Amino acid sequence: MPLLEVAWAFSRQQHECVLLVPPSLVDAAGRAGIAVVTGAEPSREFVDGIWARVRKGPPDRVAGLIDRELFAERATDAMRDAAHALCAQFAPGLVLRESCEYATAMAAHDAGVAQAQVGISRAAIEAAVLDDVAAGLDRRCAGVVEAIRAAPYLTAFPAPLDPSPWRDTRRYRHAPNAGAPLPDWWPTMRDRPLVYVTFGSVLGGLEEAHSVYRTALEAVADLPIRALMTVGRRFDVDALTPPSNTRVEQWVAQADVLAAADLVVCHGGSGTTNGALAAGLPLIVCPLFADQTTNAGSIERLGAGIVVRSHSRPAGGVASLDRDDIAALASAIIACLREPAYRHAAQHAASAIAATPALGEIVRALVA
Repeated sequence: MPLLEVAWAFSRQQHECVLLVPPSLVDAAGRAGIAVVTGAEPSREFVDGIWARVRKGPPDRVAGLIDRELFAERATDAMRDAAHALCAQFAPGLVLRESCEYATAMAAHDAGVAQAQVGISRAAIEAAVLDDVAAGLDRRCAGVVEAIRAAPYLTAFPAPLDPSPWRDTRRYRHAPNAGAPLPDWWPTMRDRPLVYVTFGSVLGGLEEAHSVYRTALEAVADLPIRALMTVGRRFDVDALTPPSNTRVEQWVAQADVLAAADLVVCHGGSGTTNGALAAGLPLIVCPLFADQTTNAGSIERLGAGIVVRSHSRPAGGVASLDRDDIAALASAIIACLREPAYRHAAQHAASAIAATPALGEIVRALVA
């Protein structure tokens, strides 16, 4: 979504855009209103094997494994031919990539085309990831790492939340979006606060998904709230039995939900965290993997929410939620709704985000 939002901004300024995606994203990309070209991706068996190694641990041995072996090696090798072919055919004036996709960086570097990256996580984390994978990338394409480091780095995180080591950091805010009204899923509960529960799009394809979703559903079941849970398109909603106060959907536009919500319960993924803060909404964060522990710590320091850390400590890099976490999660939801200080802190963060340049201004400057 961060990459698409920037692409849409280019389209609104009458620039022609082409979106290169792996096969697993073709359907989602087809709904974006931008021309789509399909590349390749590692096999499901390889991806599952990487996650199995991460779970097995120990943490110090699997740190960075997904970045190095999946993103910088297998995914890059799979997408590289398509990236070079598209660059030759389309002759772009700019290659815009998300920060853990490297094949298009190589294609742009080889073709002498300007490039920029859209951050999807914290700037310092993404700079550290590039350091970790640099040797492997430069073996595949000499000089590409320096080209990435020198390129503009676009991020929707405001400076107070996300100090950046990138040389050319360009911060932006999204245009205000009132959001479309949600369906009336709770006709007898309209006076209750709405809690949005989401653990992102990756979890639904992992073996921990069912336990996490079931725990969250049990936590909200007896609370005087309305809850909307989204699970992503890789998880079957029919596998869950939601309580009467909860609606489960595979996907609902985030802007629509945030415009109506009072509280967000999530795993601390950057897109959800930043979206909630930009909307001035407090968060309950249950970190599971990747950068989520870092994001959770930022929410705690801001006072914009509560962190619920799982009782089940993973041997490797993937946590979960289980029955021992139900009471803590339910208590955190009630506390966050009752204590106005959490919302006030989130609204303060929203003000900082609103003070950054609009995305359209950043896009205009990139092609000036």
